[in-house]
Amino acid sequence: MYPIVKKKKLADKIFLMDVSAPRVAKSCEPGQFVIVKIDEEGERIPLTVCDYDRKAGTVTIVFQTVGASTERMQHLREGDSFQDFVGPLGCASELIDMDVEELKKKKIVFLAGGVGTAPVYPQVKWLHEHGVGCDVIMGSKTKDLLILEDEMRKVAANLYVTTDDGSYGFHGMGTDQLKALVEQGNTYGHCVAIGPMIMMKFVCLLTKELSIPTVVSMNPIMVDGTGMCGACRLTVGGEVKFACVDGPEFDGHLVDFDQAMKRQQIYKTEEGRAMLKLTEGDSHHGGCGHCGGEE
Repeated sequence: MYPIVKKKKLADKIFLMDVSAPRVAKSCEPGQFVIVKIDEEGERIPLTVCDYDRKAGTVTIVFQTVGASTERMQHLREGDSFQDFVGPLGCASELIDMDVEELKKKKIVFLAGGVGTAPVYPQVKWLHEHGVGCDVIMGSKTKDLLILEDEMRKVAANLYVTTDDGSYGFHGMGTDQLKALVEQGNTYGHCVAIGPMIMMKFVCLLTKELSIPTVVSMNPIMVDGTGMCGACRLTVGGEVKFACVDGPEFDGHLVDFDQAMKRQQIYKTEEGRAMLKLTEGDSHHGGCGHCGGEE
């Protein structure tokens, strides 16, 4: 069992939990994710690692209530436990494998949309701890939905907050802020965008126009987290990839976002899942128990 040692409500329907998982905390890196399961009847829920404390043996997760399983999760209290806490899964951010001195020469900008702020934070924190400064554009629909602002300010060289409705910070979307910064003379050599798929798509359209190499984190639908079920199948540069094992980070300028978003919607229905198995065949796998492919 994996006890919850801390629980905090960050915003409406958005919660943070520190979970005691020493083996995961010992080896996880920024960019990776875990899969949690409340009990034997619970659904497998993939969540990106928001932070970790190797000494305390804890891993921090952030989740938003969007369905029955996350609704159950929000009612868990400090002292309650997850039956399963599997990880670390996926590949770590490519930034942590790069030479630190070379990173210092880059001008890096992160764009975090909504709950996407959670997986952005550990990368920015890691860079800060290694003496690499970076700019962060953090956006949400309204001020009330912003999360981890104080934490991000401590590790970002410059933090730019945006809200769609103008209730706080820059009035507009993250792409509007990035465009404004570039027009003001800022130059960036690397961009990381994490958030809703539609947000990442438009970030990539802009950065391609601005000739800024861009990495996105593709966490559309993950079920087993090992590449067996094919739920997170996507096309990158004309090749089939699976976000859970090949990613979750990919070159955003090569991702087929239109296909990914269409697939994300169709996967939600039983009829749609059956159609995906028919059209994708073996590359869909169908062994997850959730797509109907095992029947």
